[in-house]
Amino acid sequence: MRRGLLDAPGTVRGIAVEATWLATHVAFYPVGVVSEKLREPADRYTLEGLSPLRRGLLVGDIEAAGTPILLVHGLIDNRSIFTRLRRSLHRRGFGRVATVNLPLFTSDVPSAARRLAAVVETMCEQTGYVRLHIVAHSLGGLVARYYVQKLGGDARVHTLVTLGTPHEGTHLARLLPPMVPYTLLRQLRPDSDVIRELAGPAPGCRTRFVAFSGELDMVVRPTESALLHHPDLSVRNVCLPDVGHHSLPFNIEVVHQIATTLAHLDDTVEYIGIHKERQPESPAQPEAL
Repeated sequence: MRRGLLDAPGTVRGIAVEATWLATHVAFYPVGVVSEKLREPADRYTLEGLSPLRRGLLVGDIEAAGTPILLVHGLIDNRSIFTRLRRSLHRRGFGRVATVNLPLFTSDVPSAARRLAAVVETMCEQTGYVRLHIVAHSLGGLVARYYVQKLGGDARVHTLVTLGTPHEGTHLARLLPPMVPYTLLRQLRPDSDVIRELAGPAPGCRTRFVAFSGELDMVVRPTESALLHHPDLSVRNVCLPDVGHHSLPFNIEVVHQIATTLAHLDDTVEYIGIHKERQPESPAQPEAL
């Protein structure tokens, strides 16, 4: 950390919030071990009884409201990390939000991406939608990006939102002793084959990207590595001050921006070549689950 950083009230508050959400996630972790089945929302022919948020989304763009959203967790994690985000998206009118549990110890990024591809195909078949959105945390974002860029996933993924994903690797992975044969962690190093492969050309990629980075992220180091810079991709980067790695899926500013982005399907052009850092007016406070 920079000298004097802990003296900033926002930073101290951010660390406390990070600890709170991490503890909350640990408490909910056992619930997320069991995989879920996608439930189809009930057909609705009236707006009666809907909250203003849900009514507004359905009236504004019924296709956006129905487009499936798949939530993908990170390393040694499960779908419980999205407890708050999933509930918030439902409350805002998104009718099809599902989670996927990747293997607890994924062997490598390409293998996980192939597994994700199968999940996406199944979800599209079940819902009847040709394309969907993916919101992914940490390693899950790297897996989803590999699927989009290298396995033709841009034909299926309209928007990929990443939360604290090591797009340029993380120096934390360098701490792995050379004698430990864990390929996945080696692929998270800044100079790994996977990171270099993803930095290569991706002409004609149809997916739009939104990459969130938290300035208090202690997992992705440096924190700027969670931002996505690629000349062939349509990207919007968002850097949030006083937000940690595990706080990102719970942060109210992140939830708001994700919902706003996914409510509009036709604004891909405005994302091309943009590097945007949005600063919230005041640090977000955790809400009760």
